[in-house]
Amino acid sequence: MIIVSGATGKLGAQVVERLLERVPASRVGVSVRDVNGAAALAEKGVRVRRGDFTEPATLAGAFEGASQVFVVSAGVTGAAAVEHHVAAVDAAREAGAERVFYTSHQGAAADSLFAPMPDHAATEDYLAKSGAPFTALRNGFYASTVPLLLGQALTTGELVAPADGPVSWTAHADLAEAAAVLLAGEERFDGPTPPLTAPDALDLDDVATLLTEITGRTVRRVVAEDEEWTASLVQHGVPEGRAAMLLGMFHASRRGEFSTTGDQLEKLIGRPATPLRDVLAAVVSERAH
Repeated sequence: MIIVSGATGKLGAQVVERLLERVPASRVGVSVRDVNGAAALAEKGVRVRRGDFTEPATLAGAFEGASQVFVVSAGVTGAAAVEHHVAAVDAAREAGAERVFYTSHQGAAADSLFAPMPDHAATEDYLAKSGAPFTALRNGFYASTVPLLLGQALTTGELVAPADGPVSWTAHADLAEAAAVLLAGEERFDGPTPPLTAPDALDLDDVATLLTEITGRTVRRVVAEDEEWTASLVQHGVPEGRAAMLLGMFHASRRGEFSTTGDQLEKLIGRPATPLRDVLAAVVSERAH
């Protein structure tokens, strides 16, 4: 049985959807914190069980009978994140899983300036030292992050953010389909995959240009000072720790940590990757209504 964790989250839900196009529902199980939220999957014949990385004891039942386990990285950072990932990996091994899949990142590195990246690197290291088969999906930076960086750009015509660098923004839908291909056994990688990214790396200057083309209104890129930007976030209710972490994303992109691109994603899904223009066009359309 293929077990998918976080199956009601943005990535996990799409992975399950794509996987059910490839294998019978009877071969798919999900591990979720709230089983009521996965009622629609249960109706399709998917096995639904409660599993919570923060409560490792729940994972034995959630992963029972697993041949493969798809571990979606935790939504926290630091030691807590690595502890959650280790708990999931250990539970998968104890359940007899032949392979663990982990949603890592193209920029995973112990010395990264963006807090989640060392967590990914530490988890990959743990998987490697376990000696058992694993696949770490080196996913590109989620393109859904870009709309969160726009601020009031569509209203004011100014995209205000700290200095940045090129990022290979990649759509959830594409990464979910690639994961389903791997889980279904249509392709296989041992260890970290090549970068699973869109073919282009774009910075916020490029984003401003795309928004100008999409809306027909000039959107100008304005570079904000780091301290002023983080102070503005805090003034709008963002906790200081989170504001500092978000600034780290800009620092890392300036250093080129997220600029890697590759064609492996498109090879896996058998079609062109979703361009950032399409993601932005959808956001513009949504906000116009």
